[in-house]
Amino acid sequence: MILGNRIRVGMADARVSVAPSIITTLGLGSCVGVVLYDEQSKIAGMVHIMLPYSNEIAENSNGYKFADTGVKMLTDLLFKEGVSVKNLKAKIAGGAQMFKFNSNSDSMKIGNRNIEAVKLTLEELEIPLVSEDTGKDYGRTIEFDCETCKLLIKAVGKEPKII
Repeated sequence: MILGNRIRVGMADARVSVAPSIITTLGLGSCVGVVLYDEQSKIAGMVHIMLPYSNEIAENSNGYKFADTGVKMLTDLLFKEGVSVKNLKAKIAGGAQMFKFNSNSDSMKIGNRNIEAVKLTLEELEIPLVSEDTGKDYGRTIEFDCETCKLLIKAVGKEPKII
């Protein structure tokens, strides 16, 4: 666990921290930021998901890159800190469709596929999704306050939003 004021999560990365820290990740386009937190202990973790499924790509050694493995790996980090699965809740943001494609192929809709894969994984783990700010056509930066359990979403040209 990292203690500190502001903890940055990179792409295909995850971090766990405790209040009064803020966990942040930048540049969520089609990527999805997943926050898992325990309101009682004020322990939270964030993972920056890039792709939906680890079995769709040959180079899948970094499990944090994928929704199906990254969310589970984040829960493992939280369990090591003593968080109980029954106390976990989730908030997610991102999964935008950043580019227009002439094809109707679902394989090009990475943002939507990431959102679906994250939700399926949360469902499998029986972690309730409390709120989300997903989809649309713009990128986001998110900041989770471990003390208040509020997720701040910032996007260029948009009013900041708290979920």
